[in-house]
Parts: sequence; C-alpha cells; structure tokens
Amino acid sequence: MDLYFECYNGISGDMAAASLLDLGASKEKLERALSSLGLNDEFTYVISKKSVNAIMASDFDVILKKHEMHHSEHHHEHRNLNDINLIIDKADTSDNAKNLAKRIFKIVAEAESKVHGKDINEVHFHEIGAIDSIVDIVSFSVLLDDLSPDKVYFSTLTDGQGSVECQHGTIPVPVPAVCEIVSNYKLPFRISDNNGEMVTPTGAAIVAALYNGEKLPQDFIINKTGYGAGKRPYKNPVLRVFSISYN
Repeated sequence: MDLYFECYNGISGDMAAASLLDLGASKEKLERALSSLGLNDEFTYVISKKSVNAIMASDFDVILKKHEMHHSEHHHEHRNLNDINLIIDKADTSDNAKNLAKRIFKIVAEAESKVHGKDINEVHFHEIGAIDSIVDIVSFSVLLDDLSPDKVYFSTLTDGQGSVECQHGTIPVPVPAVCEIVSNYKLPFRISDNNGEMVTPTGAAIVAALYNGEKLPQDFIINKTGYGAGKRPYKNPVLRVFSISYN
C-alpha cells in the first residue's frame, strides 16, 4: 500500500494529521503518544468531522489550555530544537515515528535559522516551538507510522500569495521558511491566485522529510480516500490523501 498526498489545495500540519485520521489511522495510538508527551497541562485536542464545500473531512484541532486559544490563533511557546527533541523522546510510540518527527522539526529549524540569520541551536522557535506545532508533527508521524505505507507520493505543492501576519510582523506569502524548504529539498512548487498562506512551514517540512523525487505511477487503484480540513480562509482548504495499490 502506498499513499498519495494531493497538495493542490495546500498542506499544513493539522491538515496532514487530519487526512490520515480520515484514512483510518489509529486514534488509540495517537492518544497514547500525545498523552505521554508530558504536556497535558498545556493542550487538549478535538477530532471531529467538518464540511468543506459540501465534502465531509476530518478536522484535527489543538486547543491550548493556558489561554484557551485555538490552533489558528498562533499562541507561541518559545522552545528550541533541543527542547523539542526531548519532548519527542518522551512519546510512547515507535522509534520510526520519533525519528520522522525529529526530521520534520529539523527541516523547519534549518529554514527558520537561515531566514532569521541565527545558528540552528540559538533560535527559539516562535513558530515551530508552539505547542500546536509539536502536537501536529508528532501526530502526523505517529499516524503515518501506523499506516506504514511502502511509498509516499506528493503532488506539486501549491501556495497562495499576498501577505500574512506572524510573530515577526507582516511577511510575504509564500512565507520565507517555506521558500527555504522548497529550495533546499527541490520540491515541485507553484503559486496560485489564492490570497493567503496555503502551505505552512510545517506542511512543507512534512513533504520534504518524505519526498524522494519519484513520480506517481500513471495507473493505480484507489483503495480509500482521506480528507483533512484546513482552517485558513481560502477557496478550498482541504488536503486529500489516497491509499493506492496497483494491478
């Protein structure tokens, strides 16, 4: 069994995790991993169904307890890469899942350090150090490990345009960290006429961590389709992933 992520409508950490949940990845393994991180006083999460343009998709929403702020509201904890790796090490999950989560974080860390002109170990990551990003990346890694695909394919990454507000002020879309990741890992990329951020640094890093340059085979059988709902206000915020096999 292989997986194909159709990224024409963007990709973020929560969309990616939600799409795998929709495909049937284990909620029990996810619960066990997240409850073992030692962060239960900082977050909870809700898995639900949501209609996106009349298509039912799974929604993965991280809710921060300290200020009762939701995933899209960008509350940021200041943690560096070593802090995050120590949190991942606590997870009750496989070594494969832990290693993937660490790889995804390192890819974002490298991009953020380049953008901000600081050593990778000196940067306190406002964006990736936030609890919601830790939860998204660990969740995706645990869920992908549970499905255990032989290969993972991705369509061209498609982002929007314009600008977005972040911790550092107003920045252009595609955001600088996404540009760095796409450049560093030679990811197929295009910019649509959608206004706003469709590809987040976490989403781009998930693709970069798994991308091997192989093209999707021309013919395949779709065994199942998963839909992951996004939270950004553009035309069609949904990530579709196919479980595929071959004749």
